[in-house]
Amino acid sequence: MRAAVYDETGGPEVFRYAEVPDPELRPGGLLIEVAAIGIQGGDLLHRQSGQLTSRPHIVGYQAAGTVRAVGEGVSGWSAGDRVVATMAAGSHAELVSVPAGGVWAVPEPLTLQQAAAIPIEFGTAADCLFEFGRLQPGEHVLVQAGAGGVGLAAIQLAKAAGAVVYATASTAERVERLLPYGVDHGIDYMAADVVAEIRRLTERRGVDLVVDPVGGRTLETSIGALAYRGRISWVGQAGRDDRPPDVWPLMQKNASLTGVFLGAELAFRRERTHALIDALIGRVATGELAAVLDRSFPLARAAEAHRYIESRQAFGRVVLVP
Repeated sequence: MRAAVYDETGGPEVFRYAEVPDPELRPGGLLIEVAAIGIQGGDLLHRQSGQLTSRPHIVGYQAAGTVRAVGEGVSGWSAGDRVVATMAAGSHAELVSVPAGGVWAVPEPLTLQQAAAIPIEFGTAADCLFEFGRLQPGEHVLVQAGAGGVGLAAIQLAKAAGAVVYATASTAERVERLLPYGVDHGIDYMAADVVAEIRRLTERRGVDLVVDPVGGRTLETSIGALAYRGRISWVGQAGRDDRPPDVWPLMQKNASLTGVFLGAELAFRRERTHALIDALIGRVATGELAAVLDRSFPLARAAEAHRYIESRQAFGRVVLVP
């Protein structure tokens, strides 16, 4: 098969498009012909400095396609089924071999490209809001980096749950594009002081919950935007800021900060999380929620796709197509 691989971590230029051995079908697993790869923020971080479990290494956590073969001990799946899967690595390829527990059916009328932008994005957003964020109807929620995959999912889920939704983005144009997805108040963080705007909009109270996929200095902004006894669901390091954030101001508000990692929930609370993601896929399929796609790149141009995401131009998820 062909895959986007690298031998050492670094910038997008480390990618090369190469012929590599097909993955093996394992007992308890499925072999999937990949039709679409949803590039995750973690894919970029892993490519930059993550551990290489093989050389050459194939990065990537999520892909959608059709089942080619079913492993020993697996029931409920057949060759030709349309599926989306999460995995520890390997999505940037024409074929993936995955445990059956990390696979979901893709219902009509979803396309496989749409499906490749659902499990991690919406599962993470739901856990940030509800499982760990304890969101209640009528509460005020700030979604940092609202134009990203997790951000757009969180905006829609929070609005559907009856929250008042605030979101940040890097330009006025991107803020405007967020409004149809459920944002009540958008903030261009390049042009305005986010904390000051939140305090103005909430009559100095602050928000009850922040979903923060960025970390670093943005996390400090999230703390500043909190109401007394507010909560933060911190879900990543998309800002790639090496300086540790100052979290001391949490103490002054008796506020809480929870790290959220969907991968751990998939490992330790698989039954709950699998059912959650299955329901979220169904909500996207009915049109209640939207998997927002920015653009697609051929798999052979994985370096260009990663570079495009790092330029912060994308609105929604960027997809690779083998």
